[in-house]
Amino acid sequence: MLKAKTPQSLLRSRGNVASVPLAPAVHAATAGTRPVLTRAGAGRVPSSQEGPDYSAVQRNLALELVRVTEAAALASGRWLGKGDKNAADQAAVDMMRKVLNSVQMEGVVVIGEGEKDEAPMLYCGERIGDGSTNAPAVDIAVDPLDGTTLTAQGRNGAISVIAVAKRGSLFDPGPCMYMEKLAVGPEVPPGAVSLNYSVKRNLAEVAAALRKPISDVTVVMLDRPRHADLIRQCREAGARIRLISDGDVGGAIEVAKAGGPVDILMGIGGTPEGVIAAAALKCMGGTLQGRLWPRSDEEAAKARAQGYDLKKVLTLDDLVKGDDVFFAATGVTDGDLLRGVRYYSGGASTNSMVMRCASGTVRFVETFHRWAKPSVTNIPLEELAGDMSMDSGHVSDGSGYAGGTSALPLSGAGASNLRWM
Repeated sequence: MLKAKTPQSLLRSRGNVASVPLAPAVHAATAGTRPVLTRAGAGRVPSSQEGPDYSAVQRNLALELVRVTEAAALASGRWLGKGDKNAADQAAVDMMRKVLNSVQMEGVVVIGEGEKDEAPMLYCGERIGDGSTNAPAVDIAVDPLDGTTLTAQGRNGAISVIAVAKRGSLFDPGPCMYMEKLAVGPEVPPGAVSLNYSVKRNLAEVAAALRKPISDVTVVMLDRPRHADLIRQCREAGARIRLISDGDVGGAIEVAKAGGPVDILMGIGGTPEGVIAAAALKCMGGTLQGRLWPRSDEEAAKARAQGYDLKKVLTLDDLVKGDDVFFAATGVTDGDLLRGVRYYSGGASTNSMVMRCASGTVRFVETFHRWAKPSVTNIPLEELAGDMSMDSGHVSDGSGYAGGTSALPLSGAGASNLRWM
């Protein structure tokens, strides 16, 4: 059974969430016209502050994309702690690509596994989708396994992520694969912080917005030698620091999560990951800024030749244009953001987050999968036969209950087989 939670307190917000009238009322839009069903009361049109209008349900592509990240997580999670990051990444890529082709869309990969000659699947420029007529034209940004090393070493924080936006909306990093990043949650006004400001000033602005001293502000950044001076400045300002070995997409998202462990992300990381994180933060009401950081004079020259301004601070709207943005992520290994995959006899469970920018909706989804049931996210039983043997030596007959102490805690097809399309 699928559980979706959308508490009002899920996001850090500067304002209160307006209550939604429960009883619908009918009014006539104009004399002689057919009455129109509204949620606001007789004789007036509902305002934007009174909640969403469900009279015409719109397609939420993110609810379909979560199956994509679930499939990638289920496949790569089986490589937890086995020391082979390439195998873990390939497993995620293979399953993500398979499920993406079942989604009704006309997609083009703009952030993926590399150029066409570098990656056989999910390469930049690859066309994705089921090929149906009238499908929406979209940009796709994917990281099938953000945290390949984390997964291979059995460490926390690996996730599978995808962002989709209207065609032409996502920033193309070109030859610059790294960028300076600064991310904050929705409680911090977008203009309060900037990559052009000093570290101390940014920390002071975050502290003021969150109404706490700098000594209580927590900065998250990648644990890299290039951040030695940034770490020094943060310490001199008195801020707390949380270093992560990999996975700064999840780190950026955590700054906007209510009750999250960090308040601001700083430092240099991958540009593709920055674009994906920007899509997530746009859905959550946060802010992410970036500035391209070429690794060599040659890379800088290529970027300038293609028209990139290496001094420009890229805003959230530069990285992700408009509000037609969808995001989904599924935990591969345990982390503060999402729980990792759990495998049972005959199935597994996954923990995901699903977001849509236009509505501002954020969902946390717990999904149970049964291998014996037909679902695009499920790994075929024959591929799992060797892994499903129990301590007693018995192998599951596909029912999901093969004996032993661990059994899939549900009956029926499970949430992974609930069709949203």
